[in-house]
Parts: sequence; structure tokens; C-alpha cells
Amino acid sequence: MTVSINTAPISPLRQRMQHDMIMRGLGPHTQKDYIRHVKRLAAFLGRPPDTATEEDLRSFQLMQHESGVRPSTINGAVSALRFLFTTTLKRRDLSRALVITRNVPRLPQVLSVEEAAQLLQAAASIKYKAALGVAYGAGLRVSEVAHLKVDDIDSQRMLIRIEQGKGGKDRNAMLSPQLLELLRMWWREGRKHGVLIPHGWLFPGQNITDPISTRQLHRAVQEAAEVAGIRKRVSPHTLRHSFATHLLEQNVDIRVIQVLLGHSKLETTALYTKVSTRTIHAVSGPLDTLMALMEGKVPAG
Repeated sequence: MTVSINTAPISPLRQRMQHDMIMRGLGPHTQKDYIRHVKRLAAFLGRPPDTATEEDLRSFQLMQHESGVRPSTINGAVSALRFLFTTTLKRRDLSRALVITRNVPRLPQVLSVEEAAQLLQAAASIKYKAALGVAYGAGLRVSEVAHLKVDDIDSQRMLIRIEQGKGGKDRNAMLSPQLLELLRMWWREGRKHGVLIPHGWLFPGQNITDPISTRQLHRAVQEAAEVAGIRKRVSPHTLRHSFATHLLEQNVDIRVIQVLLGHSKLETTALYTKVSTRTIHAVSGPLDTLMALMEGKVPAG
């Protein structure tokens, strides 16, 4: 699948890079990200990226750091430009000039169960209630929610099929009876207004032949949070974080959560142990033991 950022004529270099990405099985979202990073380098240089020198790349990365660009964005640019210079341009010498920066992961923002309920209740329409319900009830990424098809909902096996998720992987996500009922409410409403068609997008955009945009879903979450009076900084991914954390607090095995989220590495899922209130509250602090000992409630060892 070829990804286009706009309708401007595609340069031979960009077309070659897109063909290289297709042949190596890079997903549509990765293709889009890589093209965007290459365009940023070209804008910085003021000339085609294939004319870049080692010093140009050094200056570009220094500019990113001085401008306060997040480490994850810098490292995303490194991946994109390494692909360009190593695979498409066969300039491995320039690829080695790109430096990965240290990325200290931040603890994810998580809603309480009550806040998640308030957010869904405040969604502007049944369509957005259903979409945000899928993000929270099945732990899907925002791009996965946006690209669901009607046929991906398997009510017989109570599963949601995710095709070409992150890393181009397929997986099954959970489908609870409550989420299924919410989706059926949206199905009836969508069919009534002619926006849902058999085998089409589960959450169509303004044109029913296109899926809803991730931008629309971000806006829907932020508007719902404002209506609900939630002051935390939220996004569709906050619902995914909350899904994982709430499962962990229900004592669901972390390896099961890993599978449901589609994480390749267990350590990625283990991050949620740091925000789980039940995990934190389950630990008896040393001061509690000390005070109990002083009061004679615990025999001295």
C-alpha cells in the first residue's frame, strides 16, 4: 500500500523510498511517519534530502534537541532517515552519522474506573461512545479503532479481529457483552441514518467510504473530558492505558494483558505495574511495620 501525504507530484526519490518500504513490509502508518520525517529534513535543508552531508545531519539533529523535540520524535526521525540513507540511497556512511537519543519513558496517564465511565457518558454521540468504548473496553490503539471494519466484530466468538496492527501484526482483542451491546446500539443508529454499510468501516468518516480519522477521535476524547470535568490530560491512548491498568488491578495475569494489548515485549506491559493503585496499596510500608512494633502488635525478631 502506497501512502500519500498530499496531492502534490511525487518525486522519484520519494516514490523509490515508498517502493522500498512496501517491499520490506512496512505498514501504512510507518510509511506515513517515515515520509513525514524525510520531508522535515528536506525543509530544514532547503533542498532535496539526497544532497545531505554528514554535517547537515549533525546540524539537523542538533536543531531538534535545541528546539525541545521529544526523544521519541527524534528517534523516529533517526529510524526514518536511516532507512532512507541505508536502503534507498545506499549511503550507509551517512546513516552512521544519525544518533539515537536516550528516551526515559514517562508513566502513562490513567483514568479511574469512575472517570472512564464519566468520559464515555459525556461522548457527543452514540458513534463516539462506541468508538471510545472500543478503545477502553478492548484496549485498542487509536489507529486500530479507526480502521475497524464491521466484519471485524465476531459476536459468535466474542472477539474483535485487529488486522495489520502495530508492526503489521494481526491479533484478536476481547469483546465483552457490554461492549457488544454498545456496538449494536451504534449499528442500529448507523444503519438508520445510512452511514453504516455491510462490510464497510465500523466508524466511517464524513464520507462513508473512508474511515474516521484519528484526529477526530482525539477531538472526541478531549471534548468528552471537558464536558465530564476531567482535568487530566487525556487522549484515546489514555483509554488504552486505563484498560491495561484496570485489568491488572483485577488481578489479570500480566502475560494475558500483554497478548490483549499486542505488545511484543513483556517489559512494555510491565510499565502498568508502576501506575496500578492496587499494586502500590498491596505493599506494606516499613513505617507501618515500625509503628506496629513500637505498639507491641508485632513481636520483635
